[in-house]
Amino acid sequence: MFERFGDLPLHVLVIHAAVVVLPVAALTAIVFALVPKWRWLLRWPALLLGIAGLVVAFVAKKSGEAFLAAIPELEPAVKLHQDRGDLLFLFVIGFAVLVVAAVLLLAGPSALASGKGAKATKSRPLEWVLSAAVVVVGVLVIYQTIRTGDAGAKAVWDGQLPPK
Repeated sequence: MFERFGDLPLHVLVIHAAVVVLPVAALTAIVFALVPKWRWLLRWPALLLGIAGLVVAFVAKKSGEAFLAAIPELEPAVKLHQDRGDLLFLFVIGFAVLVVAAVLLLAGPSALASGKGAKATKSRPLEWVLSAAVVVVGVLVIYQTIRTGDAGAKAVWDGQLPPK
């Protein structure tokens, strides 16, 4: 199921989605956590991007495993990439959980002029801790996405590009 899309390995295609979706999801969630007056606007995008990031990371992980199973001699070359991808997937799971919690628990104004639908603050310390957790894990997701992609690119292209 995770081996191919047409004639191409699925992993080669889905990693490009991961490189875009994960940082955008993290940045959206960070702004959602840090700017309460924008929460009415970012609540749904943060939730959808957080879940999409989890799906994309899962498919990237499974398709990478399928790609490696099909060509096992690549294992030494992609070991670092695989290890970083496994850590990234753990970060993304935590990030998705935090985003769902933030969307449900963080206060914010309504988009309606009447104010109907505004979410009140239930606990100020909870809001601070949850916002800080979203920011920290969001930054970790961005950082680990870059590290994972870098290791994968070096595994594929190192020594194959013409000299400068």
